[in-house]
Amino acid sequence: MGLRCCLTFCAVLSVALLNALPASAAPLDPARLVVIGGDLTEIVYALGAGRQVVGVDTTSNFPPEAAALETVGYMRRLSAEGVLSLEPDLVLAAADAGPDAALAQLRAAGVAIAIGPDNPSPEGVLEKIAFVGDALGREAMADALAQRIQADMGLVRAAVSQLDQPVRAMFILSVRGGALMAAGGGTSADAMITLSGGANAVSGFEGYKPLSAEIAIAAAPEVIIAPAHAAKALGGLEAIKARPELVATPAVETDRVLIMDGMLLLGFGPRTPQAVAELASLLHVDFKLPELTGRLEAN
Repeated sequence: MGLRCCLTFCAVLSVALLNALPASAAPLDPARLVVIGGDLTEIVYALGAGRQVVGVDTTSNFPPEAAALETVGYMRRLSAEGVLSLEPDLVLAAADAGPDAALAQLRAAGVAIAIGPDNPSPEGVLEKIAFVGDALGREAMADALAQRIQADMGLVRAAVSQLDQPVRAMFILSVRGGALMAAGGGTSADAMITLSGGANAVSGFEGYKPLSAEIAIAAAPEVIIAPAHAAKALGGLEAIKARPELVATPAVETDRVLIMDGMLLLGFGPRTPQAVAELASLLHVDFKLPELTGRLEAN
């Protein structure tokens, strides 16, 4: 599907979502926005609507001015009272925002809520941009941003295509009940590894699963990747390398344990080309980093 067709389809879809709301509850140019989901927050700022944002969730840590705003909690553990206290004209929420009971409370209180698309891929980034652009009445800027993202992604994909051998990589999302949670198929981490010229060393399951020493040794990852928040929770880089599940892996033996910003890496927002390029450069020592155009200036 071409860019224009993709954006048109997404715009129609987002119009349908907004039209399902009462007309008085879905202003075309909302003065007070609450954004739930770091990917959507980045898009709002990239489209020049940052001054309209009065609150965000805790995953919205970029750009810095968004991170300085009042937060309404973690996107999957929202409090309706916290959102209502900000008196939003419109709430833009990621597909996995919740719980459903909190969203139902907000709707019952007359708050307009638009739920974004769920597609962790470069194509999904274009869908999100079309969705936000339509919700805010900034379709022309959304089209321009989408074209930049598509052009940059083309440059990154062309550079990655020149790589010879996929690098076996393992992604550690977090620690739960003392066990490391590794990314399997169907995850944002799995998609990012593939886009960056890697191969997910952990296979045979979907989603995130506890990682045992047996699984880690059999996976034999050449590189281990962890988001910064997980590294902090685990006690830092050296503590990760000392974990019994990981200590005998090739990645630890060759000192190739990487820490990246989790939202940059997994958010599939407007910085996705940059994230893919950075991860590719970490996975492949011979990767030639392309010069990207970057995102629109935030306003």
